[in-house]
Amino acid sequence: MNDATAVSALSALAHADRLAAFRMLVRAGPSGMASGDIAQGLSIPPTRMSFHLATLERSKLLRSWRDGRNIFYAASYDDMRQLLAFLTEDCCSGNPEICGSLGDFATTC
Repeated sequence: MNDATAVSALSALAHADRLAAFRMLVRAGPSGMASGDIAQGLSIPPTRMSFHLATLERSKLLRSWRDGRNIFYAASYDDMRQLLAFLTEDCCSGNPEICGSLGDFATTC
């Protein structure tokens, strides 16, 4: 991952609605959720939720697919791992005991 990709992902997460949607999708697992269910679960109007989900997808944090009339979204766990690894790759100047389990999370999540 490079700086530009990390900035794009972090910028996408820097909004309360998008962060809540991303966290919901991380919890939902690889099968994801329909966009309408995400909007309903977060009490966000569907059109506004679609805008936020598209922003997260452009930043590569989500993937989407159509199933009939529904669009499903799921967290892109590989890209999430890459972002976490990028953020922690220089953690603690080579002293992993300072970071505790944070470094382990980025490589095993």
